[in-house]
Amino acid sequence: MASPIVQAIKQIAEEKHLNYETVLETVESALAAAYRKDFGNKLQNIKIEFDPETGNMRAFDEKTVVSDELYEEYLKHLEEREKAKEEGVEKVEKQKTEEGMQLEAEKPHFSPKLNISLSEAKKIKPEIKVGEVLRTELEIPDAFGRVAAQTAKQVIMQRLREAERNAIFEEYKQKEHQVVTATVQRYEGKTILFDLGGRVPAIMRLEDQVRGEVYKPGARFRVYILSVEMSPRGPEILVSRSHPGLLQALFTTEIPEIANGAVKIKAIAREAGSRSKVAVYTDEPNVDPVGSCIGQRGVRIQTIISEIGGEKIDIIEYTEDQAKFIANALAPAKILSIDLNEKEKIATVKVAPDQLSLVIGRGGQNVRLAAHLTGWKINIIEKKETGEEEYKEEITEVKEEEGNDEKEKEGKEEKEEKGETK
Repeated sequence: MASPIVQAIKQIAEEKHLNYETVLETVESALAAAYRKDFGNKLQNIKIEFDPETGNMRAFDEKTVVSDELYEEYLKHLEEREKAKEEGVEKVEKQKTEEGMQLEAEKPHFSPKLNISLSEAKKIKPEIKVGEVLRTELEIPDAFGRVAAQTAKQVIMQRLREAERNAIFEEYKQKEHQVVTATVQRYEGKTILFDLGGRVPAIMRLEDQVRGEVYKPGARFRVYILSVEMSPRGPEILVSRSHPGLLQALFTTEIPEIANGAVKIKAIAREAGSRSKVAVYTDEPNVDPVGSCIGQRGVRIQTIISEIGGEKIDIIEYTEDQAKFIANALAPAKILSIDLNEKEKIATVKVAPDQLSLVIGRGGQNVRLAAHLTGWKINIIEKKETGEEEYKEEITEVKEEEGNDEKEKEGKEEKEEKGETK
């Protein structure tokens, strides 16, 4: 049967979700702090070996062996500092180049607590070499006092908290940029806290929430782990429902062709809660990238849409032909022609009058998403046939330009006077 100490360590490990060895190392660190408090000195690097089965422990002073030259440099430095103190001179190097500071930082230093010179180490262990660790066993003269015991208790509590934080950080750092299921805990102002099933709540900021979604406590959502960082208070996990990464992860989960690499997602443009455009591509001739994402009778895409609250999704086929790609991105509108300015990445798109409102979309959403998806600035021109004249209206990305060309204005006024335009 395990000793009471072993049982206690196992219980702590289970409660804190830590492994047995981590808790045992914490106990040994606490005993080392207690020994240093009662029996040690500041020049000793105390290490404790503790046997939880018997409750016995051994204390050691561990030092790394360094060359005698490094030790002599240390002694010389001490002499210079003492001399400077006697003369009342404070040595401060104010002007150091960055290169010089870096070399100083990389230079090995002698620490009397952590190091011992080779000649001194050979007096204890003749066959020892530079770089090896010399362990000198220390006597444990008596039981620890009350102050040392209190110190050990504080060290155990602090180290366990640190170990627990590090374990949580490592666990969720591996899940960064993945989608997980979370439960709404509570609101803190406009920020929402989610339970990921762990010991630290995840944070969803206002900009990561989807407009129109209701986050009631207890409700379950699939969220995208945006980032996992270690803060002074512990791990900070940021999650999002509006990030394009959520959409990409859902596509990867729900569509086997994307999961196995047959179909690739080339770009995503998303206005969370309203509409998204996803550009997909395949180099396999027998695979239809758009059809694979939609699924039979739209089953696959409907599953994804339901996961993101009914947000509309346009599946666009990606092609290296940028003109064709832009035309695909502006779907469902039909395009008459596209002129590309490669240098400035501006695409001028001509459409028929009955396609103008469709290509722009409500509030300019369709052309705006297309511009984000393709990376091109898109100008829309309406082409009207009135006799032999062509009437055009230019829209850059979203907003309508209000007559930048004075000649065009004059031409319109002349047409109105002749009764050629209404």
